Amino acid sequence: MPTTHGVLVRRYQPHPALGRHQVLDARSLAYRQRYRGEVLHPVQWHPAIPVLNQQGLRAQNIATSTVVPGAPDVDELASCTGNAAATALSVLLPGQLPTDAADAERWAIRLYADATAADEFLPYQWPPADSGSSGLGVARALKARDLISSYSHVLDTDSLAAALQNGPVLLGLPWFNAWFTPAANGHLDDVPYWRTSGLAGGHEVCALGIEDIAQDTSGRVIPERTVLRLRSSWGPGWGAGGDCFLRLSTYVALRRQIDAIQLHA
Repeated sequence: MPTTHGVLVRRYQPHPALGRHQVLDARSLAYRQRYRGEVLHPVQWHPAIPVLNQQGLRAQNIATSTVVPGAPDVDELASCTGNAAATALSVLLPGQLPTDAADAERWAIRLYADATAADEFLPYQWPPADSGSSGLGVARALKARDLISSYSHVLDTDSLAAALQNGPVLLGLPWFNAWFTPAANGHLDDVPYWRTSGLAGGHEVCALGIEDIAQDTSGRVIPERTVLRLRSSWGPGWGAGGDCFLRLSTYVALRRQIDAIQLHA
């Protein structure tokens, strides 16, 4: 986990279903969301595109060689950052992305390629190396395309809950082996023994809202009683229609390996 000149890079082993690395740059961390004491409410944002799937690309009639020049044809990509960002962007700019699932996935794949090029602190670019990218890289790629005006970081529980009042948030997580199959209620943190199941890699999801929330008398969020809804990119058959749930108490426990970025139209 090298830290050089205000930049922290935590790399994870790429996985066909995962591909997020943690990159924190002090220059962009200066632009952060802050909680200002407002009353917070449950909220849910609705993407204008279907649940995306970075796996089973051939079954979706997606030939990656025709989507990105120079790319080999593969059946899955470590493109979770592109998928999460496409999902968030479809909330902010609902007419910008195609509404057909396969076309939206192709759009996300092109964004993933741009993100790997924008990730100046990661050594590989796709194509040819399908080695993943970061939330910071995909935010920079969207800014370079002029699809967003800016992006800001979220660094604590209260600010995360406050940011979700205004729109979705890109959430980069360490992903545990047990989390590939959420509990029956869709919760990741209700899966038995998830903490000891081993780290599978890093995964980028799109936080689409707050299912339940509680604040104490001072206005601070109570993490154990606050639940986020997260959208993954493994198709609508995974989890709760493609989504899963995470308590903010789990976010607190893993916060050093998490980064959260909100895009601004």
